Amino acid sequence: MNSFVKHHSQSIRFEYSCFDRIVLNAVIPVLQQSPSIVWFLKEKRAAGKLTSRYFRAISADYHRWVEELENRWSVPVVEPPQDVRRDEWVEPYFQRRQEPGLAVILKSREAARVAVSHANQGQPHIEMQPRFVWQYYFYLRDNDFGRMFLRVCPYFPFNARLCLNGHEWLACRMRGEGIEFRQCGNAFLTCSDPARLQTLSDQFTPRRVESCGLRWLAILIPFFSDRERRREGFAHRIYMSQMEYCTNLIFHRRASLDRLMERLLDLNRTIGRPDTLSLIFGKRITRRSVMGLKTQISDPHFCNPSIRSHYKRGSIKQYVRDHLLLRTEVTSYHTPDLGVRKNIEDLTKLRRVMRPINQRYLDVQQDVLETFVDRSQLRALAEPTVSASGRRTPGLKLDDPRLLAPVSYTHLRA
Repeated sequence: MNSFVKHHSQSIRFEYSCFDRIVLNAVIPVLQQSPSIVWFLKEKRAAGKLTSRYFRAISADYHRWVEELENRWSVPVVEPPQDVRRDEWVEPYFQRRQEPGLAVILKSREAARVAVSHANQGQPHIEMQPRFVWQYYFYLRDNDFGRMFLRVCPYFPFNARLCLNGHEWLACRMRGEGIEFRQCGNAFLTCSDPARLQTLSDQFTPRRVESCGLRWLAILIPFFSDRERRREGFAHRIYMSQMEYCTNLIFHRRASLDRLMERLLDLNRTIGRPDTLSLIFGKRITRRSVMGLKTQISDPHFCNPSIRSHYKRGSIKQYVRDHLLLRTEVTSYHTPDLGVRKNIEDLTKLRRVMRPINQRYLDVQQDVLETFVDRSQLRALAEPTVSASGRRTPGLKLDDPRLLAPVSYTHLRA
């Protein structure tokens, strides 16, 4: 058991660790290079000149397909406002559609890498370049992964982005096994079988994620045939982009967690020192990496402050959710910083790296929280006690100058 958890075990109801929000990039590797694009379109699609008009026709076909999808599945295509959180904005659509399938399609202009045709001495020249184009966000409910979204770029070669949540997947698994739980957002506040919850979390494997992603990519990108995907090497491959792994401690009482978080915010301001972060992340801090190290407390005057320490293209943060849950969460935007490749096949290896980071973060905090103030021992010293014979003994006056004098004298001599 982690020393931090052991120290506060009387106040903690249960704990679990799992992947939280994960963002994955889906691309067809062979179609990211110009020669391969030219060969595919000429050999597989019998294209003539690969002009800008030809590529616009491909995207126009996809836009028409989405319009047909809107009519066939009765799913609205909308443009969300710019000043709202999309997860909150799509909530009414999910409430109206409880069964698996598409809930809503958002249309938004964003940057993407697409195939672009340039005229070079009268001949088209193909390059992969960034462009600001319309993209579609398919918000859907999956049988195995619950709520998720898939962003598809309608321009060749149809690069995509997939967003899943480990808590949604766990909720689907626990419902299937009849485990009682209470979910609040992306957190579990109660669970009838915490040990089984952790076992299920460890079964979040690359094969399950890849199977879900490829299934929806095949449905929502009809440009490629099943034969081309399965036998000819033109299937999307999935790579890790933003990975979040959290350790959650659920407390019995809100008061004990509030006092604990106040002390963490006050005493852990130096947790972002290079020597401490080197211990937490298990990586050597060099002159090149030390420039990106920093620790900040966000929203200190609001109801949900958090402390975050940055390391390269990642971070670890700690905050309170729903007044009962203390979450420690490590995030990586570039998994090679942690010694793990981006391929989805290395998801299990990434979990074996991220989980100890959270545990070491809690271990470092134990030096600060070595006293027992959070479990009311000092308050008990000030209260009177009654022996078995009924004799009443007054408590200690902790603010009495005569009591504090020996402590001050000992401190000065030391």
